Amino acid sequence: MSNFWSMWISILTILVIVGCFVLLKICSKNTTPDIKEGESMGHSFDGIEELNNPLPKWWSYMFYITIVFGVIYLALYPGLGNFKGFLGWSSSNQSIGTEQGIKADSKAAIENAAKDGRWVQYDVEVKSADDKYGHIFKEYAATPLEELVKNPEALKVGGRLFLQNCAQCHGSDARGSTGFPDLTDADWLYGGDLATIKASIMNGRRGMMPPKGGLPIDDSEIPGLAEYVVSLSGGDHDAALAAQGQGSFMKGCFACHGMDGKGNKFMGAPDLTDTVWLYGGSRGKIEESIKFGRTGVMPAWKDVLGEEKVHVITAYVYSLSNK
Repeated sequence: MSNFWSMWISILTILVIVGCFVLLKICSKNTTPDIKEGESMGHSFDGIEELNNPLPKWWSYMFYITIVFGVIYLALYPGLGNFKGFLGWSSSNQSIGTEQGIKADSKAAIENAAKDGRWVQYDVEVKSADDKYGHIFKEYAATPLEELVKNPEALKVGGRLFLQNCAQCHGSDARGSTGFPDLTDADWLYGGDLATIKASIMNGRRGMMPPKGGLPIDDSEIPGLAEYVVSLSGGDHDAALAAQGQGSFMKGCFACHGMDGKGNKFMGAPDLTDTVWLYGGSRGKIEESIKFGRTGVMPAWKDVLGEEKVHVITAYVYSLSNK
């Protein structure tokens, strides 16, 4: 994290804590000395009248306790930007949580720590799983994808990895949702062959359509342009309005989507002649896409899962649209 964002987060966090303390002090005082305690404040709503009563002591004390707890926690543990806390704790430092900081470099060390009731950090658990299952993924990684897609056991493993890491966006059935591609059909922005799918998962994708395509298109042209796009996919349309929109399309939309509107997989530009729409194919949604543009990001998984697991997921994803 950059120093700017570290400072930004730290300052905002501290200001919130200080603000809560100040607000509590203000609410603990009688800010209307001309009105005695227990008397009406002159406000009522739906039969409920506001009285000049102080905050309950137990509530105030609990609030003070939470503020003190927050200050102590942020001093000891990470929470203020890049500040690691005085304890130097980390959930990803590959060590077993002991006072001596024993290095977890063997399965025996992990098992002994568990027997002694010591907590084991995330990376240690990952290492333990890799020691146990790593050879399976190595065998799969050594198998060409063309053969791996025919291995039912490998596809089961890929399916479980998909559910754990990919279903949050693409859905448990891989059919996606608005803004997230359906992986079960034959429509692929960047290509649906094995090599391209693996490249997409490994390195991620960044798709971006600028507002109005970055072209000198006036807002008054958008309805016609949307009508022309509807006509490309064979939808019912106003021929005269679509003809006007074609002129707008030829201002430069073809540079990405092609003269025939069939898209460009090298750029991730969608095919406008089919009925598959990532953000919706109604006229309203098409106009919205043209006017405001679209931005889509798929994160890279090579550093999270590693190439061996990505290899297995690739086979599974490919199988979804090639059954």
